[in-house]
Amino acid sequence: MINRIIVIISILFVQVAIAQNKTRADRFFEKGDYINAALYYEEELEKKQSKRVLENLSIAYYNTFEYRRAARYLKQLINGKFPSSDKGYDNIYNFKLYQILSALGEYDTAINYLKRYKANNNIEIDTDKAIKTIETFKLKNPDYIIKKSQFNSTASEFGAVKFGDSVYFTSDRETKSLFSKTYKWTHQSFLDIYAVKINEDLKPMSEVKPMSKPINSKLHEGNFCFTKDGNTIYVSKSNVVDGKKQFDGNENNNIHLYKSTFSNGKWSELEKLPFNTDGFSYQHPALSPDGSKLYFSSNREGGFGNFDLYYVDIKPSEYGEPINLGATINTENREHFPFISDKGHLFFASNGHLGLGMLDNFVSEFIEGKFENPVNLGVPINSPYDDFNLIYHNSQEGFFASNRNKSNDDIFLFKQTGEIFIREYINTFEIRDAETQALIPNTEVELLNRNSETLYKNTLGETASFNKNLLEGNYILKASNEEYSSNVLNVRVIEAQDQKHVLLLKKLPPPPPPPPVDPVDVIIAEKGIDKDLEEKDPERFKLLTDPEGPPVVEKDGKLFFELQPIYFDFDMWNIRQDSKIILDELASKLERYPDIHLKISSHTDSRGTVRYNQILSERRAESTRNYLALEGYINARRLQFEGFGELQPIVSCPLNDCTDEEHQLNRRSEFEIIEYKKEEE
Repeated sequence: MINRIIVIISILFVQVAIAQNKTRADRFFEKGDYINAALYYEEELEKKQSKRVLENLSIAYYNTFEYRRAARYLKQLINGKFPSSDKGYDNIYNFKLYQILSALGEYDTAINYLKRYKANNNIEIDTDKAIKTIETFKLKNPDYIIKKSQFNSTASEFGAVKFGDSVYFTSDRETKSLFSKTYKWTHQSFLDIYAVKINEDLKPMSEVKPMSKPINSKLHEGNFCFTKDGNTIYVSKSNVVDGKKQFDGNENNNIHLYKSTFSNGKWSELEKLPFNTDGFSYQHPALSPDGSKLYFSSNREGGFGNFDLYYVDIKPSEYGEPINLGATINTENREHFPFISDKGHLFFASNGHLGLGMLDNFVSEFIEGKFENPVNLGVPINSPYDDFNLIYHNSQEGFFASNRNKSNDDIFLFKQTGEIFIREYINTFEIRDAETQALIPNTEVELLNRNSETLYKNTLGETASFNKNLLEGNYILKASNEEYSSNVLNVRVIEAQDQKHVLLLKKLPPPPPPPPVDPVDVIIAEKGIDKDLEEKDPERFKLLTDPEGPPVVEKDGKLFFELQPIYFDFDMWNIRQDSKIILDELASKLERYPDIHLKISSHTDSRGTVRYNQILSERRAESTRNYLALEGYINARRLQFEGFGELQPIVSCPLNDCTDEEHQLNRRSEFEIIEYKKEEE
């Protein structure tokens, strides 16, 4: 829905052939009735491939959230699958395909279209770095908890604002008016502003009712904001003159900003703000905490892209000129829905900054009179779909809107639980004796981040301690000393506080004289291998006693490589960085045994449906096989794979009551040696 509201003022990229009669699909398309336009364009496409139809059909599906269909036709357009010598197309279609594929979760493919789009604008991006950045948005520790509000309907709701004992919001729910019209784009009612009384838990305590005239009208009333005293409301609404729609030269009914004041128990007639200009839209009003500035989104001339964020100074008897927030905030694409927190920080939605797909919510910290580089708020606030209109109603709680349920927009409640701005915290590290607790001087230490990059390395002096400023996250501290056993400490740096971490080392006993030991004899003894096996089956004996690389073990007469667990993140099948190291070691050993054939068995935990887990396990097994083949250079013919879903757990979870660690144990891969020597001819 939000895409419909954002571009309510114009039909983007319509390219109707000159000197050609308009088809029925064209007429629906130009009126913004994309649902019917798509139906008739499909009929046209069955008869003849056409660049114009591919363009308009992809936009019709894009604007009605049929993303898979939109992707299909955008790919045909971009790949020139139409009968014309001119295979050129507008660069914006690269951006749209990037957005759509991101919404579908296909980030690796999507980022290539973003690179193409940026390159056509003379901007280069590092796709590997971009993918890693997107992964951090998905994997970062959540700073919010969210839940759906109880005043949503089957229609679209967004723009929630709490004032007093009520929540006000925008919706296109049915008005039940006898003569009410529907909006061609959505086939639903026009947008109005509604209110519902709520209790302390933000649960509705009354029926949802529309605001009365003159706030609501027969046309669109979109986002709005109140002054702190509640006596003034700023509203985005369809541009009207003398009560009638005002169209620009392109037959577009733009959105303008209006103001109304409350006096003697009623709202005054809406007054258009003087800085609105014909031919452009002004929408999504938001006031600064002191009420001295009005922020908004506009596609007015002189901006950086489609829609930019601006503000005007509110003076006693006039408004200042719109001031663009600049290139730190605005991009060549769309920035919308500004909100200024009590601390002056700017929250807004954008599809121009790197995100999870479509619109994402961002925040820009206000420091020393300027807004810093925006920070993506990550999951769960953001998703691959449209997430927008984030507003706080106290220091930690508020609302935002999303169509992540792949239908209409819904209002979500949130509570901030973490620090949303990047901060470094002082961390003190000490190396002490495990028995005496005394500091251990002359100890070599190394501190690494989760990517195994060294952040600090040194031989500590008498104090046996050091300080390091660190961001929130996971780290590893290693320590070694000639007189002690080396040890490792997993470090968890948490937000909003300084910490001390102590790594304990155990004193080494006096070393006894080492007897000569044959490592093969040790393995034979540990595994209980029959010594006659060397003569009966020398290849099997060699595998079982080879001390180099991942060991081979026998279970129920079958041979398996005994590896450290190949774990997968929940709901994912990509090979994690920690597992790549393990698989690389396996690949090295397989190179030394070219006659070995493997069967890779993958298992999931029990979360999700049986069918979904079966598919997920098959993808994990295939992903493991592909890594060994493509990265380890092992002939794929030597590698079989099979997924078993949740059917063979290590830890049974009949009610999904396992801990995260137990679920992790169930998400595993096993490597059975199904052939290890050539068959005799």
